[in-house]
Amino acid sequence: MENRIEKIKKQLHSQSYKLTPQREATVRVLLEHEEDHLSAEDVYLLVKEKSPEIGLATVYRTLELLSELKVVDKINFGDGVSRYDLRKEGAEHFHHHLVCVECGSVKEIEEDLLGDVEKLIESQWEFKVKDHRLTFHGICKDCQSKQQDDK
Repeated sequence: MENRIEKIKKQLHSQSYKLTPQREATVRVLLEHEEDHLSAEDVYLLVKEKSPEIGLATVYRTLELLSELKVVDKINFGDGVSRYDLRKEGAEHFHHHLVCVECGSVKEIEEDLLGDVEKLIESQWEFKVKDHRLTFHGICKDCQSKQQDDK
C-alpha cells in the first residue's frame, strides 16, 4: 500500500498538488476498500473512524480532485449514487463493470474490450477517444442459481 501511496503522491506533485494528511486518509480508505465501489458518504464514514477531525466537505473536495487528476474514476451504476473507484496502476482506460440488477453486486472486468471499437470510432467519425466506460447490467451467477432453486 505504501508504494501506491507514494505513486499517488508523485502524481499529485506533478500537477502541483500536495498529498495533505486529509487527502492521504481518503486515499488510504480507497486503497483498503478497492473492490467496494464506495460512495462519498461511505468514504467519509470510513475516514472519520480513523481521523474524526476530517469533515464531509473535505472528503468531497478530495474525491473531486482525485477524479480530475485521474487517480480515481467517478462512476454511477444507474442508482443515482456516485461511486469512486481507484484507477488501476498503469491503466490507460477505465475498467468495465458487471452490475447485478437483483442483488446490486458489482464485478470488474480488467481487460480492455473496446480497443477495436475505439479505432473504428476514431477512423470513421474522426473522433479522438480519450477514455471509455462500459457497464453491463444483468443477473449475476449467484442470483441465477437462487432463481433456479426457487423454481
